[in-house]
Amino acid sequence: MNDPKLSKRQYWSAEEGYQYCEQIAHSHYENFPVASWFIPKSMRKYVWAIYAFARTADDFADEPGYSRAERLDNLAQWDQFLGECYSGNPTHRIFAALADTVERFQIPIELFQNLLTAFKSDVTVNRYETFDQVLEYCRNSANPIGRLMMLLFNYRSESLLQRSDNICTALQLANFWQDVSVDLEKDRIYVPMEDVREYGYSEEQLLRCMFTEQFRSLMAFEVRRTAELFVEGHPLLSQVGKDLSFELKLTWNGGTTILQKIHRQNYNVLKKRPALGTWDKVSLLFRSIFM
Repeated sequence: MNDPKLSKRQYWSAEEGYQYCEQIAHSHYENFPVASWFIPKSMRKYVWAIYAFARTADDFADEPGYSRAERLDNLAQWDQFLGECYSGNPTHRIFAALADTVERFQIPIELFQNLLTAFKSDVTVNRYETFDQVLEYCRNSANPIGRLMMLLFNYRSESLLQRSDNICTALQLANFWQDVSVDLEKDRIYVPMEDVREYGYSEEQLLRCMFTEQFRSLMAFEVRRTAELFVEGHPLLSQVGKDLSFELKLTWNGGTTILQKIHRQNYNVLKKRPALGTWDKVSLLFRSIFM
């Protein structure tokens, strides 16, 4: 399809690319901080470049208006742009900025390829049988974002990157449990089907949004093991410097607050989607300052 997002020309300057990426970052709202103003100003444009790459690919996979074939074709084109970016010949504004970013910070292509694998999964997979399969999705969808941020700030120790993975996986899982009803409208279920059966619930009941004691117990179980991942990643908040620590604290507090809100509404995410309100965001800010 002739998608304007895929328009290309022979040469874009890195600065033109960064300006375009900034426009994309400012035009979208996210639950968790993206290119936050708490990141040093000198680093923001690099965050915008990574965000624009991921945001646009996510739109191909998830936004209305595309057929399944068009989604996969667009993602394949995005993959081609990525290859051009790493070969030193970017032909799209986003990739002009990304090429400068990955060269400057020595970022491996695999992290971006993993993200594209996850976006393709969003198009082709709508049920997950086991928790390990869900974790594999998180390894492609969420963990690369954390690792990219760590590399931007030159945190390259594998132990630190593993803790980043714990937090990012937990964030992705918290988003899944938060958005059960939203995903059902798209015929997607991220709750592992083996867990659904283990707790005496069924896919049919889930599709009918039936809140039962079995579903409550199922969600409580998923929230508990997600909270354990947040705990495992928590030491990272004090192991990075001031350049990144506050952003991490906001992110960690945002994810754990979502879990708390699910608990407070008795795990009934079928009736009401737990979301962060204005007071929650003010509270997150102060908690992160004094954490």
